[in-house]
Amino acid sequence: MEDILAHESELLGLVKYLDFAEFEDTLKTFSKECKIKGKPLSKTAGGSLRDSKSLIIQRDLVAAFDSGDQKVFFDLWEEHIPSFIRAGDSLAQKLEFYLHIHFAIYLLKHSMGRPDKEELDERISYFKTYLETKGAALSQTTEFLPFYALPFVPNPMVHPSFKELFQDSWTPELKLKLEKFLGLIFKASNTPKLLTLYHRNAFDTYIHPKICNKEMLQQLHQQLVEAERRSMTYLKRYNKIQADYHNLIGVTAELVDSLEATVSGKMITPEYLQSVCVRLFSNQMRQSLAHSVDFTRPGTASTMLRASLAPTKLKDVPLLPSLDYEKLKKDLTLGSDRLKAFLLQALRWRLTTSHPGEQRETVLQAYISNDLLDCHSHSQRGVLQLLHSRSEVVRQYMARLINAFASLAEGRLYLAQSTKVLRMLEERLKEEDKDIITRENVLGALQKFSLRRPLQTAMIRDGLIFWLIDILKDPDCLSDYTLEYSVALLMNLCLRSAGKNMCAKVAGLVLKVLSDLLGHENHEIQPYVNGALYSILSIPSIREEARAMGMEDILRCFIKEGNAEMIRQIEFIIKQLNSEELLDGVLESDDDEDEDDEEDHDTMEADLDKDELIQPQLGELSGEKLLTTEYLGIMTNTGRTRRKGLTGVQWSGDEPLRRPVTPGGHRNGYPV
Repeated sequence: MEDILAHESELLGLVKYLDFAEFEDTLKTFSKECKIKGKPLSKTAGGSLRDSKSLIIQRDLVAAFDSGDQKVFFDLWEEHIPSFIRAGDSLAQKLEFYLHIHFAIYLLKHSMGRPDKEELDERISYFKTYLETKGAALSQTTEFLPFYALPFVPNPMVHPSFKELFQDSWTPELKLKLEKFLGLIFKASNTPKLLTLYHRNAFDTYIHPKICNKEMLQQLHQQLVEAERRSMTYLKRYNKIQADYHNLIGVTAELVDSLEATVSGKMITPEYLQSVCVRLFSNQMRQSLAHSVDFTRPGTASTMLRASLAPTKLKDVPLLPSLDYEKLKKDLTLGSDRLKAFLLQALRWRLTTSHPGEQRETVLQAYISNDLLDCHSHSQRGVLQLLHSRSEVVRQYMARLINAFASLAEGRLYLAQSTKVLRMLEERLKEEDKDIITRENVLGALQKFSLRRPLQTAMIRDGLIFWLIDILKDPDCLSDYTLEYSVALLMNLCLRSAGKNMCAKVAGLVLKVLSDLLGHENHEIQPYVNGALYSILSIPSIREEARAMGMEDILRCFIKEGNAEMIRQIEFIIKQLNSEELLDGVLESDDDEDEDDEEDHDTMEADLDKDELIQPQLGELSGEKLLTTEYLGIMTNTGRTRRKGLTGVQWSGDEPLRRPVTPGGHRNGYPV
């Protein structure tokens, strides 16, 4: 009872909502009765006091904004801006996002000279924490998406994505928005306390649980992304371990052969032993025994070891059922976009999930013999035209399927029979600006195309080198896949005389881009950067340009930091830089070599099936079930003799790459 009496004036004041709602007669009666009974009513002076306090808070917030005092500002912000407004009002959320950007870059805009690194790092870290927590809700909004990269860009002031942030007008405009917002929040009108209490109760009852659920979903999504990233890391480690295993088996085979030779009275030369040791103790044993060991010498032991190295033949792996390709192609051209997407996905999964060997080769041969992609068709509505579909999902899934084809040697041969596929991929690469994964897969396919000489020539003539140099000027904006495959494609094209001559036209820019990439944190690209540099430095005019820009000093900086293999490669590049030869004779003759010069290996990447866009709804068919239920054909599958590939040229690891490779093949240890 005492508590009620203590707050009686405030409680009775809540009824003043009647004045706000214009119940004037009711309020007069209520006030009259309070007066008769001697009940206290809150005075209007309290409202003036609140208004005065509000003005002080507004001034303090604006002052903290101007001085860049991040802690004071956000302490006041969280204390005085109601939580239901901060969490539920889109205008407040957007303003808060830009305010965090303002404080994150404050030192960059207002420091005389270089800003204090420790304080700048602290501000960037605070902004990064905000992005991962409260700010995560706006990550799906196109307006704010570029700013999620801000904490990871070394110098935002020169980055084109953040140009507007450093314009003189940006801060005053943001300040004006802040002042208008604060004016609305702290407006002097006597908003009834009863109404405020209702809003808060509604937020706690209905909105807050939804926000919590949304935050939980975002956390789960982050965990899923992290799990996928770890999965890819472990897959790469597995591939490297497998390559090392093959290398060890190869060395063992040669050593056993050597022992057999000594029994027969043959001498082992020191040079031979040295070559074995180099292979055995190299830093990164990427060589594959199947291509690295010369098994043509007689010796039962090597024959036995070669047999043990050969891929284990999986017993009882059945051939997949044949399909009705006529019906499939008809639905791929005339069906709904959703059906097209599910069919493209299912056909890709047939390739990516089939067992390497006879099962996969049979699937691929069936696709090729039925001209699944209409590579030989001149129709304007062929399957290949799906690359230009209005549906982003269909475009992406078509690009993924072509990339899967290009991952297999026979698939590349099928796609390369006409330059039509190449031209369509080049168009899509330059036009695709909405879907990163579509562009990744188009780029991946083109990079694998660059193993074939006629397609290398066509890409060079089409000016693809200039496009690659242009996007590599800003590598931090590229995904790991795009960066790696762009650099690898550039290197493959630079190995050709025509490609080097193209680079000579923009020598300064090419050298600047490649020297910047030497220090990039993605170490997977280093062999391709080194290979490209070594190759183009065979051109005298490029060597002269490189010397003028102090390339040797740049390279020697990386010798101090690199591993043993990197150091040896850079030493080769420096030697090439200081060479006075007119042209490297081996590389100059590259255009006269046989046409079919690619290494004959298959590398099916895990990235082909990452981040699927569509999921079947209840009762909807997908994958192999869709194919075998709706498109089952007459059993025509037969085994196929694989065409004999060329013997790989062994890469020592000490020298820069000098033959075309793909990142997948290079990681898995195929010869170059």
